[in-house]
Amino acid sequence: MIRTIVLLAVLAAAWPSAAARAADVGIKIANFTFSPQRLTVKAGTTVTWINEDDIPHTVNASSQAFKSGALDTDQKFSFTFATPGSYQYFCALHPHMTGTIVVEAATGSNTPR
Repeated sequence: MIRTIVLLAVLAAAWPSAAARAADVGIKIANFTFSPQRLTVKAGTTVTWINEDDIPHTVNASSQAFKSGALDTDQKFSFTFATPGSYQYFCALHPHMTGTIVVEAATGSNTPR
C-alpha cells in the first residue's frame, strides 16, 4: 500500500513536466530550409526554431502573427500557437525559404506530426 502511494505521488509530480514537454516542438533551420517544412500541432503548443546555418535567418509569419528578427547561428525563436488555423511563414532574408504550421483544436493527444 505504501509503495503504491509513493508511486502515485512520483507519477503525479512528473506528469506536469511530461505534459509540458509534449507541447514543445522544434524546427531546424539548416541548409536554407526549415525542417520539417510543414508541422501539425495542437493549440497551446510552443514551436521553437533554431538556426543551425552559418548565416542569419528570420522566421516571419505571412499574416504578421509573429516575427523573429535576425537569428544568428544557434539562436532560437519561439512562438506559442493559441488559435487553430494554418500559419505560413518565411525567412525575410531568403524569401524562398518557407514553411507552414497547422494548428488544430487542443483536444486529444498533443503529439506533433
